[in-house]
Amino acid sequence: MASQRQATSASQVPHLSPAELSYLYTSLSLPKTPIRPDGRSPTQFRPLSAETNILPGTNGSARIGFADGTQAIVGVKAEVEKTIIAADTLDSRSLGQQGDQLNREGEEGSAAVSGQGEWVQMSIEIPGFRDDDALPVFLSEMMRESLVGSVEDGKDVEMAGGLKGRLVINKRWHWRLYIDVLLLSQPLAYPLPLLSLTTHLALLSTKLPKLKSTGEEDPFFDDDWAAAEYLYPRITNKPAKHTTTAQSHPVRPPVTLLVISVGENIIFDPNREEIAVADAVLAISVTRTGDSDTLKLLSIRTIDPPSRLTQPGIPNSENVNMLGATAPSDDPALLNPATGEEEVSRVWRPRRGGVKRSVIARMVKTVLEKGGVGEEVLEGLEGVEVI
Repeated sequence: MASQRQATSASQVPHLSPAELSYLYTSLSLPKTPIRPDGRSPTQFRPLSAETNILPGTNGSARIGFADGTQAIVGVKAEVEKTIIAADTLDSRSLGQQGDQLNREGEEGSAAVSGQGEWVQMSIEIPGFRDDDALPVFLSEMMRESLVGSVEDGKDVEMAGGLKGRLVINKRWHWRLYIDVLLLSQPLAYPLPLLSLTTHLALLSTKLPKLKSTGEEDPFFDDDWAAAEYLYPRITNKPAKHTTTAQSHPVRPPVTLLVISVGENIIFDPNREEIAVADAVLAISVTRTGDSDTLKLLSIRTIDPPSRLTQPGIPNSENVNMLGATAPSDDPALLNPATGEEEVSRVWRPRRGGVKRSVIARMVKTVLEKGGVGEEVLEGLEGVEVI
């Protein structure tokens, strides 16, 4: 599990008074029945609208918009590229035989590919951010990382990652994907879930020309776009509930869900007000591999909420994240004997320290379990009609 300290847009930090923050934290941490500002249940996602194939000249595209007006568009382009196998992947017997061939191909200007992770290029544009700012760079790398996740336990590439195996044409050629992500408005909350869901839908709609060549021949394709094949095959007929074959659980692109904990409660798809008082924020990436009826966990990233972004060594009286909640005091009656810091009744204070392991475990389990939030999201995206 990796941690990342992120620069946050001013629009993502709500301007709430200490009393409002305290009320919000108390409402979200109520046992059994947390009260969210918009009335949703803890596992309920915001309503959204989605459509696919909206960009001409792309292999696949999608748009998703939330009810608050935040929208994202993703376009996917594919091109054929020659594969050069890295020397460390060749065995000793084939190294000498293929060395001359690799050198000749390199002199001809072939693209050297040191790893399959380079077969997918992703760029994210967010209004108000430069391309090299921390937020778009981190979001881009995190989403690309889940798409080209490494093979584990010797499993087949296609079963483990779902994407890299589908980009292979033969031993000498592969597809290279360019994924361009555009957020159409200032982010009103951490934009990762919106960008991830839109990318997932764009990949589901992506088509590649039908291959007509065979074996190790130079690839040539069918000119008829109507014969093009989906990168991720669509399921036209929904299988019966008792079916347990791999076909009933098709390989699908990963999705990254944002989950927060407030007290002992777990809340999905938080808005910016909820993130402001969160004890922990996790970005959990999952996918469906096709070899199991359960989801596969790809990665867990921790994201620091605004309350944890204060640099160390700054006293509370000067902490802008405290919003004036504390002030220096000489009255010993107002100081906490354990910490020596001032206690203010009914005023929210940012949580310090870690989160219980049991809470983290429940956050992951709620996403991965059968019939859980992860399956609900994937089934909802599967239901979007790809035209």
